[in-house]
Formats: sequence, structure tokens, C-alpha cells
Amino acid sequence: MDMRKPSEWKVSAMNQSDGLSNRSKKTRTIKVDYLARVEGEGALHLEIEKGEVKDVKLKIFEPPRFFEAFLRGRSFREAPDVTARICGICPVAYQMSSCHAMESAAAVRLPTPLRELRRLLYCGEWIESHALHIFMLHAPDFLGYPSAIEMAKEHRDKVEMGLRLKKIGNDIGILLGGREIHPVNVKLGGFYKVPNARDFTQLRTDLLWGIDAAEKTVEWVSQFSFPDFDQDYEFVSLRHPEEYPMCEGRIYSNRGLDIEVREYEEWFEEEHVAHTNALHSVIRGRGPYFVGPMARFNHNFDQLTERSRQAARNAGLDGRCANPFKSIIVRSLELLYSFEEALRVIDSYSPPSVPAVEVNSGGHTGYGCTEAPRGLLYHRYEVNEDGAITQAKIVPPTSQNQKIIERDLARLIPQFIEQSDEQLQWKCEQAIRNYDPCISCATHFLKVKRIER
Repeated sequence: MDMRKPSEWKVSAMNQSDGLSNRSKKTRTIKVDYLARVEGEGALHLEIEKGEVKDVKLKIFEPPRFFEAFLRGRSFREAPDVTARICGICPVAYQMSSCHAMESAAAVRLPTPLRELRRLLYCGEWIESHALHIFMLHAPDFLGYPSAIEMAKEHRDKVEMGLRLKKIGNDIGILLGGREIHPVNVKLGGFYKVPNARDFTQLRTDLLWGIDAAEKTVEWVSQFSFPDFDQDYEFVSLRHPEEYPMCEGRIYSNRGLDIEVREYEEWFEEEHVAHTNALHSVIRGRGPYFVGPMARFNHNFDQLTERSRQAARNAGLDGRCANPFKSIIVRSLELLYSFEEALRVIDSYSPPSVPAVEVNSGGHTGYGCTEAPRGLLYHRYEVNEDGAITQAKIVPPTSQNQKIIERDLARLIPQFIEQSDEQLQWKCEQAIRNYDPCISCATHFLKVKRIER
């Protein structure tokens, strides 16, 4: 276990295996059969010539899943249940984006109690997803462990805390969604069944504990050592004038973009590239952009609670973060905010008069955009007069971040290019995990190829 800071990883003058300098080797190949602690199947291919990065490809070879095609011909009312199956980590995000799209087509806006319950359900998803990423997937990188299981041997208290935090998020999903994964209680216009105030008794106790635990998490991760890697990003997220965005808002960027959700495809487009089965997204005429917790944080710091803002300042982030390695701090801040927001919702909860309002979307096009744990999630549906879906478009966060991941790797690798194969591999894997890519599962292949010509 290498517990040195990244800045203390001394450049190796000789390759350990054959005595040749890393720069003088004509070809170096690093092969890792499984890149763990991310969700999905893919590969990374790097080409380095004479000490310079010439090519970086994040290859997602997981087969296409055709959900957009599955939706065609189905009733518009089925969209929330079908799209929830896209992801086991963030099914609520897919449900909420599809609900908002269909409800926007019908010009339906939910009454406040139902809207608040949806926000609570979204808090649950952020809690379980962020806790999983922080404690199980990402923290081991900073502490020098190959897995959370190994980390638990010396940091059992942290792993147990992370598991308990995640469980509270799952419990919210059970209470409002009917089960932890792929909720079944969500419908267009609201829910099939809504809770009574007394159903929140145990949850309130758990949330109070979670707020303190999440604040400790921010303090803990802020003490990790981070490479100096601030970048100039175009961040894109929802922006809401009255709340930290989860389900609603305008699409906003730090370079002047400020549009309605329905205008998304006028500004953003998807491109097919040969080396991946996932489409790449770009801003028309401007190129790659960055979605996720860092984008939300930079755009909406003023909408965090005072406790969360102070925790950010204590962690050295006063409303700005441009270093992807510090995204673990930002996720911890969103974890804290989610607990605070969940507590606010249940303390002000008044059961709605009906569990759902009527939604009729025949003959319309609907647009929905919410903030999945990993970033902006866009849905568009065209529905005919009979209520059948004729076209569907879904743009997940990871496809929007692929170009940024490749660009950042190309800029990061020169800092570590003289390190051993093992150290360079570790840094590349850690860098990819900065973005918490949700490809789907956790079996990856990493191949780093050095070529000297």
C-alpha cells in the first residue's frame, strides 16, 4: 500500500522490469483485466510517443440497450416504469425525467405536497448513490487501498458509516418508491400511494444522525491529498432560483447558456464515435462540457443550506471547484445537503388530498430534465393522439462527460508519465473514478500502450 501523497510519487528513472527508462522504451503495455469500482464495461487506450500523449480513447464496449426503441408503441403512462430499469443505481432519476417530460406535455404541474415527496425520493437516491461512491468506490484510491474491503481492515468505522448512510437513502426509496431498486410506486402525476406523517418517525431519527455523519464525511475527505489539476470547464447543470436543483430548473452554463429544457436539442447534439457504443455529447459549435456534482455546486452554491455552505468553506471550497479529484468533497457536500433537505421535507410534510393528479399527454411532445447523482439527464418523448410513444430520446450524464474524461486524461498523464507502469495505471483508474461513470456494472479492461517512434 502506497500511502504517499501524489506529489511525493517520485519519477522513476528506470523501469523496474527491464532497466530501461520509461521515456526510452519503444512500447510499454499495461493490461488490467478488471477496472473495478465503476459501473459498466469498457476500456481505456492510451498512446504515448516520445513522452507526449498522442491518443486517449475511453472505449465503452457494453452492448447498446435499446431502451428508446423499447418505449416506442408503449403507452405514455408506462414510461416511468420502463425507464426505471435503465439503471439500478439511479432509477429515480430516469423515472423523474420521464414523469416531468410527460407532465410538461400535458401542461400539468404537481401540487406542492406531491412535488415535495418527489424531492424527498430524489434525496434518497442522491444519498445512496453518493455514499456508495464516496466510501466504496473512491475513498480507497486516496488512501492507497485496492478496494473498500481492504480499506475496512484499517478504517472499519468509515466503511460502516458509509454503509449506514447508504442504507438510509435506500430506506427512503422503500418508503416512497416501494422498494430499494427500480421503484414501483411512482406514476405520472404523483404516486400510487403516499405516506402518513407517522411513517417518517424512524426516518427522522436516521436523518438527524445522517446530517452529523455527512458533515464528518466532508471533513474527512477534505483532508485527502489531491493533485494540482484545476481545469477550465464549461459546466452545465440545472439552475433554480429558489432551491438546489434536483427535479426542476433551467439549463445553465458558466459560459452564458441559460435555456428552457425544451431548447436542449437546439444547443446540444450527440455524436457517434467508432471506439465506443455510447454516444458523445457536445455543445453545438463549442465542444465538450462537464455535468455532475461539480457543475451543480459551482452554479448553485447560494442555494445550499448555511450548514452545507460553511462545511464547504471549511473544506476549502467557497463556491468554486474546478479540480475533478476534489469531486469527492463536492459529493460529500451534496450528501450533507440531501440529508438536510430530506429532514426539511418531512418536518413540513402535510399529506396531499390525493396521491396523484390526472395526466393526459396524447398528441404532444414532452421534455424533461433532472439532476441524476452523476449529472444532467434529458428525456424527450413524442406521443400520438392515442397516447402511444412514437419517439423517445434519452441522454444520460455519462455520455455527456465522456469527452471531458478523455480530454482530462490527456492533460493529466504528462504529470505522471515517468512513473512506473503500476503507478500510472493507478492514477488513470483513479482519474476515471473522479467522474463516477455509470456505464452499468463493474467489469472493465484497461490497456495503456506506450509507443516511441
